Amino acid sequence: MPSLIIDCHLHSGIQKVSWRWEDIRPLLLAAGITGAGAIPPVEDVYDRYDPTFTDTPAWQDCRRRAHRYLLDLNDPEIQIFPYFFVWNDFAWEDLGPEYVAIKWHRHPDEPKYDYHSPRCREFLDKVRDRGLPILLEESLENTLFFLDKLAPDLPVIIPHLGALSGGYRALDAAGVWGRDLVWADMAVAGLPEIQDFLRRYGSERLMFGSDYPFSRPDTELAKILGLGLPEAEVRAILGDNFRRLCRLE
Repeated sequence: MPSLIIDCHLHSGIQKVSWRWEDIRPLLLAAGITGAGAIPPVEDVYDRYDPTFTDTPAWQDCRRRAHRYLLDLNDPEIQIFPYFFVWNDFAWEDLGPEYVAIKWHRHPDEPKYDYHSPRCREFLDKVRDRGLPILLEESLENTLFFLDKLAPDLPVIIPHLGALSGGYRALDAAGVWGRDLVWADMAVAGLPEIQDFLRRYGSERLMFGSDYPFSRPDTELAKILGLGLPEAEVRAILGDNFRRLCRLE
């Protein structure tokens, strides 16, 4: 087992949901997990239930508070690696050095990113300068647009092995998993998809995550530990890949 197991995909926030860090940490520690890639809840970023949602200063303030909540966490036993959740203000001015990755998220029935905004390009330029990976959860069409046209030179993580981004098989048919700059996390993914990815693409670009509160860290960890993989591959999936991708010491 690696000395530092990192759950690279979990959510914590206290504004429009109650996913308190105090409730998450005992679950992590009980599973032997001492690193957490922490992401604000979608509910604190935009109104996902309103397809006509228009951003406002109040929502921008809500996002800043959501990010500040993560940045202010100071846990004596768990290293916290905060993500910056970007929305249509593309607030690159708020993208401080504390963030290790970007969260870029919407589902097909939710409000859309303004990909034509000049600030979208400005934000991606800042991400490029920092060398940050992007955790991209989008429709299949927009995922391919992002990879092919918008940011083909940036490292991208597809969460859930693509389950909410058009599906594992659809992304595979499009050649996504074979791209050198595309990584995956296995949070709430099925065992057949995890095994197929490992068999065909190896363990060097797959990362462990739970997507808490939508699954439990111990449940998702058991998927990897139950595969009987060589120790080096287990170490890679459970933390080394995330550390390498995010260039963490």
